[in-house]
Amino acid sequence: MRYLPLTQNDRSEMLAKVGAATIDDLFVDVPAEARLDGPIHSLPMHMSEMAVEAHMRARSKKNLAAADAPFFLGAGAYRHHIPASVDHIIQRGEFLTAYTPYQPEIAQGTLQMLFEFQSQVARLYGCAVANASMYDGSTACWEAVAMATRVTRRNRAVLSGALHPHYTEVVKTMAKFTGDTIADSLPSIQPAPDNAGLIARIDDETACVVVQYPDILGRIADLAEIAEAAHAKGALLIAVNTEPVALGAIKSPGELGADIVVGEGQSIGVGLQFGGPYLGLFAVRDPKHVRQMPGRLCGETQDAEGKRGFVLTLSTREQHIRREKATSNICTNSGLCALAFSVHMTLLGEKGLRALAAENHRLACLAADRLAKVPGVSVLNQSFFNEFTIRLGRDARQLVRNLAEQGVLAGVSLGRLYPDHPELGDALLVAVTETCDEEDIEALAAALEGELA
Repeated sequence: MRYLPLTQNDRSEMLAKVGAATIDDLFVDVPAEARLDGPIHSLPMHMSEMAVEAHMRARSKKNLAAADAPFFLGAGAYRHHIPASVDHIIQRGEFLTAYTPYQPEIAQGTLQMLFEFQSQVARLYGCAVANASMYDGSTACWEAVAMATRVTRRNRAVLSGALHPHYTEVVKTMAKFTGDTIADSLPSIQPAPDNAGLIARIDDETACVVVQYPDILGRIADLAEIAEAAHAKGALLIAVNTEPVALGAIKSPGELGADIVVGEGQSIGVGLQFGGPYLGLFAVRDPKHVRQMPGRLCGETQDAEGKRGFVLTLSTREQHIRREKATSNICTNSGLCALAFSVHMTLLGEKGLRALAAENHRLACLAADRLAKVPGVSVLNQSFFNEFTIRLGRDARQLVRNLAEQGVLAGVSLGRLYPDHPELGDALLVAVTETCDEEDIEALAAALEGELA
């Protein structure tokens, strides 16, 4: 492909067409502190290839990798063991190079995989229909809010204070362009979720209530109670799940009355990968809402000879004929990540997923019991799956940094997630998966004892 640079006249015409005076006007929504005002002067303007390689190797040695230390980080991204067979299968040529199936008749393998993926997500979430994936959990959350406003013809969304703050920020950012009202709040630092407080915020103008399950503090809310209250006001319940392994142990959101279930699929088949690419999951409990779903939906059919085949049953993307009437601007699905999820889920099966969930919970209970014995540490949660919150009585951010220098990745401080709210600064979110063992738990407890002594 040839590189055809634009002339100054070309750029001027384009800016005039969109009503901008300068290119900088296109970036006014990006905070000033996040914008560069020129080259990054701390970097040399040029280096040899060998020099760059040596420089990057030196930099990488400063990292403490997840596999090289006791690892208790979670808060929406979890370290699980991924069988080598998952990577082997997704790197097969027919999968690795596959892209969006614009020509379904020659993409039967990709479509079949997506059909199986949808079936797995629907069953995991307790829903009737799932789509062929979204970009990640946070954008799936916003798409669910947007869908609820279309279904109810209302424009107010009530967000639980215990929804992941990054998800909340994505929803609020997108709502700036749609005019929807987002009613959010801070998490209540108490042993059980504040269902009563959340229900009190639902009114006759509410389109949806968004609840994380388990929530950002690891607590498990009674979704049935919230669903009943939302439905009484004509609102939909959106359940957000950031740890799909949990659904091998607790009831599915759809079973508890959630109308739309979304979440992050990274835990199954997809590594931490420095934060992405990840995998957004999206499903609805009532088939009548299918037409309002974002993304695309693969379906099963028969060809002219009566053989089983697969098609794009529903595609609401803007570059198809719906254009400005599209329900979403999501332009593709996370195909390779969806494949990894589906392969891993197939290898586990229902029995394997339940066993994996049970092991996660067992280890988390061991960790909670052991940490509760550390002087100065108190466990907040009444209920949890593999993630819980502890109070330290001191700034958790500095403690996390100190423990990292000792070779222990202790967890995620709520002060990091909520930097503007110092009352949350002594809380630490600890995640325990099957990749932790009892020695790791003891190492964390010993390190905390040393720091809090």
